[in-house]
Amino acid sequence: MRIAALDDDTLQLELFTHALTDMGHVCRTYTTGAALLKDLRRETFDLLIVDWHLPDTTGPEIVGWVREHIGADLPILFVTNRQEERDIVQGLACGADDFMAKPVRVGELSARVGALLRRAYPAATNHVLEFGPYRFLPETRTLEMNGAPVELKTREYELALFLFQNMGRLLSRDHLREIIWGQSAEVISRSLDTHISRLRTLLDLRPANGYMITAVYGVGYRFEAVKPPEDEPAASATLP
Repeated sequence: MRIAALDDDTLQLELFTHALTDMGHVCRTYTTGAALLKDLRRETFDLLIVDWHLPDTTGPEIVGWVREHIGADLPILFVTNRQEERDIVQGLACGADDFMAKPVRVGELSARVGALLRRAYPAATNHVLEFGPYRFLPETRTLEMNGAPVELKTREYELALFLFQNMGRLLSRDHLREIIWGQSAEVISRSLDTHISRLRTLLDLRPANGYMITAVYGVGYRFEAVKPPEDEPAASATLP
């Protein structure tokens, strides 16, 4: 998962980075609210960790902006020195999903982050996943369309599965690249576009089949389920 951590203490951010990286996540760090908000206008994350006291704003103000402009689905964890009951009440009332007091204990941080992610996103599974005519078989890492196998390369399969599991979410280009290629991989922007284009063709992603990928200028892509037009035929029973 892709996580953003906001705290004006760089040592605290280093702790977050090491702990979350050990959990297998990608962590982006910010020391000011302005820097985080700037990226949130063009980037996407799976979870936010927010401090209360910041040099240019407050944690509740950041949470309020996120809820107004991004929505209620993005999990937010307060990690702060404030730990009175009234602080916890205020933090949760402004829109945060959980509250954790400093000093941070790595085990507790891992447990709270894991719980928030499990609630917000479908857990990885080895069971067959079906979306209309599309059927994912995780054990063999293969995909079928209308019962016929679709030949996908490894990263094409991973990208397709990630898009289906995050249906309806706006996903930034960097988010997609980091999930599929890894944080340290040097991937040119065109590689992502090429993979998206191939999936559109190989999976016949169009309104008539109930699904489509839309490019969002300056941000990334959104994969959506759509109602097939009444005057268009449904997907054929076999691949062309």
